[in-house]
Amino acid sequence: MSEPARTHCRQFGHGPRAALALHCTLAHSGAWRTVGQALADRLTITAIDLPGHGRSSDWTGQGDLHRLCTDSALSVIDKPVDLIGHSFGATVALRVAVERPDMVRSLTMIEPVFFAAAQADAPDDLIAYLKDAEPYLDALEQGDMALAARRFNRLWGDGTRWDDFRETARRYMTERMHIVWDQKPALFDDNARLLSPGRMDRAAMPSLLISGSNSPSIVAAISAALARRLPAVRQVVIPGASHMSPMTHPADVARAIGELLEVAQE
Repeated sequence: MSEPARTHCRQFGHGPRAALALHCTLAHSGAWRTVGQALADRLTITAIDLPGHGRSSDWTGQGDLHRLCTDSALSVIDKPVDLIGHSFGATVALRVAVERPDMVRSLTMIEPVFFAAAQADAPDDLIAYLKDAEPYLDALEQGDMALAARRFNRLWGDGTRWDDFRETARRYMTERMHIVWDQKPALFDDNARLLSPGRMDRAAMPSLLISGSNSPSIVAAISAALARRLPAVRQVVIPGASHMSPMTHPADVARAIGELLEVAQE
């Protein structure tokens, strides 16, 4: 008999409002530490390790990864929360907000990599992105996970050179690069049908899209597509930031979230 799936959590802050934070691909719940410290007086953040990451159960490759991640997030919510997601985690946050709007008081998405939204509204931007992504996609297809991780980090990382990461960090990312393949049905094909006409109207809570001014151009295309569909969303661009702003610009990210909390008062 297989063991039940395990979702590892950690908490940051001691504020009166409950929040849930979902990290990006190849990271873990600790990525929220500095943002959590900056919001400590306002939020008590539960950060989970998504399936296949950190101390949560491994991803077996069986079933729908995005569905599993969504269910993992929902499993730790027992009351309305301020929901925060980054990159892949932001796409999971969006799905939670659409499927269970009663449990989401506010929604913050930091550079959601929902490529299907760009395909729908700005297909030329997606074609250009796929050209930029060819190096790591080719390495993935060839099964060279170390090279794929190096190239993926070059496109989506915080600017740290691959060789400057600790060996444990390089190994951690390399061992999880296969997860990128299994995200495709949700991120590119929209198998959750979030883009169905009117579906995002369900996410009527105050929402925020955060991006960095130095991020890949596909980020702006995705954010614009989502902003057209979400009923109550605003956009913030952090000057000088790129994709990993929760770690490189935590004060700016926390400030933007704090402004959203003012709008989403109970």
